[in-house]
Amino acid sequence: MEIRQHEWLSASPHEGFEQMRLKSRPKEPSPSLTRVGANFYSSVKQQDYSASVWLRRKDKLEHSQQKCIVIFALVCCFAILVALIFSAVDIMGEDEDGLSEKNCQNKCRIALVENIPEGLNYSENAPFHLSLFQGWMNLLSMARKSVDIVSSHWDLNHSHPSACQGQRLFEKLLQLTSQNIEIKLVSDVTADSKVLEALRSKGAEVTYMNMTAYNKGRLQSSFWIVDKQHVYIGSAGLDWQSLGQMKELGVVFYNCSCLVLDLQRIFALYSSLKFKNRVPQTWSKRLYGVYDNEKKLQLQLNETKSQAFVSNSPKLFCPKNRSFDVDAIYSVIDDAKLYVYIAVTDYLPISSTSTKRTYWPDLDGKIREALVLRSVKVRLLISFWKETDPLTFNFISSLKAICTEIANCSLKVKFFDLERENVCATKEQKDHTFPKLNRNKYMVTDSAAYIAYAK
Repeated sequence: MEIRQHEWLSASPHEGFEQMRLKSRPKEPSPSLTRVGANFYSSVKQQDYSASVWLRRKDKLEHSQQKCIVIFALVCCFAILVALIFSAVDIMGEDEDGLSEKNCQNKCRIALVENIPEGLNYSENAPFHLSLFQGWMNLLSMARKSVDIVSSHWDLNHSHPSACQGQRLFEKLLQLTSQNIEIKLVSDVTADSKVLEALRSKGAEVTYMNMTAYNKGRLQSSFWIVDKQHVYIGSAGLDWQSLGQMKELGVVFYNCSCLVLDLQRIFALYSSLKFKNRVPQTWSKRLYGVYDNEKKLQLQLNETKSQAFVSNSPKLFCPKNRSFDVDAIYSVIDDAKLYVYIAVTDYLPISSTSTKRTYWPDLDGKIREALVLRSVKVRLLISFWKETDPLTFNFISSLKAICTEIANCSLKVKFFDLERENVCATKEQKDHTFPKLNRNKYMVTDSAAYIAYAK
């Protein structure tokens, strides 16, 4: 998300009937022959008459059948046309609840939410934000009609001492199911969650997405929509580690139904894929984006004029007017004039699978362009943990090398090792049973902020 200041069967020709014609008579017929001839002639005429009647009836029958077939075909075409019209009919910018660009609220309040793991101590002058747990609980307390949540992880109940906040969040969700509040949850089909099963047994609607069938991937989104008014977007999923072990960052929008109007369509897109193993060839217009990189939402955030739009990934999930995540990231970097600050879990321009590795230099190339061609100051904050690929350091060294002989080329890279910073690390954390990790994913420039809602 970026914030700135859509039988017929060909009948073969009918076989003709041969007609029998008598072209001559005997010159001097005998009476007996005359009688026989007369009978024969009468018989032939009768047969000819019968054949004519049969042919006329057959023609009428075939003509009637053809009319019926034509009428039936027209009725079928009309029915299909009506179905297509109703499936495609949509007033752009309006959802099924009557929310539209004309009546939505664009004067919003925004707040950063952050989870800081136990044992991680900031300096006294460091800025502090609302805790992730408190931000989520506030949203649930505000709910009166509906709660829609997308998360790849649903593990709120755990015996670990730091899991108490996850347990309290789970209890709050259970409480809402008994208050006539509609709860819709979306998760990856690989999630084997007792939390989801418990919520479904209480009336929550649960949708599982089979991302493996679509692109051999997994659902990584994480966002909330409450009462079609309030939104959470960030790096944290609904698992106890996001509220205890991980350093997470997100943003909450209050009273921002114009943003909901757009984000709700991504939620509806996910929900439409329930029980499906492939995406439709054409998306319904109700799933088209309302705002994108070309047409940004004009809004006020804490009384400051701003612009925003929501992007999505993979490209397979980007109907008309929906910006692709990668394109949104490129746009933010390209528009930067002074600086680009990026926080990521891993920095590795390689796509890895169990069988091969593929070099993907696009994002790395954008950073190099900003450094070399536009003299934009770049700062990278990268997580260091047990899964950090050793090649990361090679690519960072290469990135630093280009600034060696170039004037006004400013690059700084820092690695965030949470377990080293954690003075109270437990035995489980030290042996990586429950590792602590800086899982933030965001980018800030002199003109925009990009917040990734992914794990």
